[in-house]
Amino acid sequence: MSPRDTLRFAAGAAFGYPLRTALMVLAMAIGVAAVVVLTALGDGARRYVVGEFASLGANLIIVLPGRNETGGVNAGSFVTSTPRDLTVADASALLRAPLAARMAPLSVGNSEIAVGGKLREVMVLGTSADYLDIRHYSLSQGRFLPREDLNRAGAVAVIGDKLREELFGNEPAVGRMVRVGDTRLRIIGVMARGAQGLGLNTDELVIVPVATALAMFNTNTLFRIMVEARSREALGPAQKQMEDILRARHDGELDVTLITQDAVLGTFDRILGALTMAVAGIAAISLAVAGILVMNVMLVAVTQRTGEIGLLKALGASARTIRLAFLTEAALLSLAGALVGYGLGQLGAWAIRLTWPVLPAWPPDWAVVAGLGTALGTGLLFGVLPARRAARLDPVQALAKR
Repeated sequence: MSPRDTLRFAAGAAFGYPLRTALMVLAMAIGVAAVVVLTALGDGARRYVVGEFASLGANLIIVLPGRNETGGVNAGSFVTSTPRDLTVADASALLRAPLAARMAPLSVGNSEIAVGGKLREVMVLGTSADYLDIRHYSLSQGRFLPREDLNRAGAVAVIGDKLREELFGNEPAVGRMVRVGDTRLRIIGVMARGAQGLGLNTDELVIVPVATALAMFNTNTLFRIMVEARSREALGPAQKQMEDILRARHDGELDVTLITQDAVLGTFDRILGALTMAVAGIAAISLAVAGILVMNVMLVAVTQRTGEIGLLKALGASARTIRLAFLTEAALLSLAGALVGYGLGQLGAWAIRLTWPVLPAWPPDWAVVAGLGTALGTGLLFGVLPARRAARLDPVQALAKR
């Protein structure tokens, strides 16, 4: 038979048993769709986390209270023991590092904001004037926190745009007085809408001077300190300078953790990249299951079509031709299942992006190619045994069973 005849024979055999064909295509499609959807989810999570940290800025060093003893940056780097508090005085001292350009202490807590009979819970962030530049945020109205002594508890606040809309509607917010907890504050600015990073949405945030936040929450411990180095190349030396400063302040002991943005990005990229690969491997198991189904169904097909195979051999078809015909049928079914699965996988990834718009759940190219290739390869691999069995049939005995 010519290649065209072989293809026509395989297609005719597939369409001759529509239910069997549909089940085989569905089994293969589920496997490919699982690979596409799960890798889209895993890679989307990786890109989201990396993007969140990248939004912090290229030259950022984060100081955390407590010492991380693992010797590197890992998933537990943000959870440290705290033998000594990280204070405003420590934050101010870090600016003595020659390679430190800007510094912003952070104190975070929850409170209630009240104005004109309206009350709602908000997250309060205590920081300094440099926070706006370090995070590359912008204002839509008014001005940001004044540049003043970090120990001065100014009675001013900058609020998020969504918070402004909920509390004041179309009325101007700048200049209005609000009560946050037990503290009366004057609004001096409104953040531009849509600024996010590390899960912190400024649209619903109240930003106050760090001393005001510490007094509000009755603490003297900072949550974090963000320091911007003068350049990307200065990250390493700047980190060393700040370690020396903090060690001198803490009686010769470095009981804090300093991490750079590059270290965080690299670590999370590796962790989530490996997770995506593992998820893809788990999903690929379903392709092996689908391949076994292809083999079982094709073995049944050989039994059902014994007479047809005997007739072909009696007409002069060689064993190689019979093998090729059955392998072509297996390849067609696998290819159809792979394409249907690819479509279903893309539909699933679209549904994820629609449900969680912040998650860039696009399947990576390597996963799509690997899923399609594995599906086709699995179908051919498990189609070999039925094809060999069909090729070994004796034409006389096969015709006798017709």
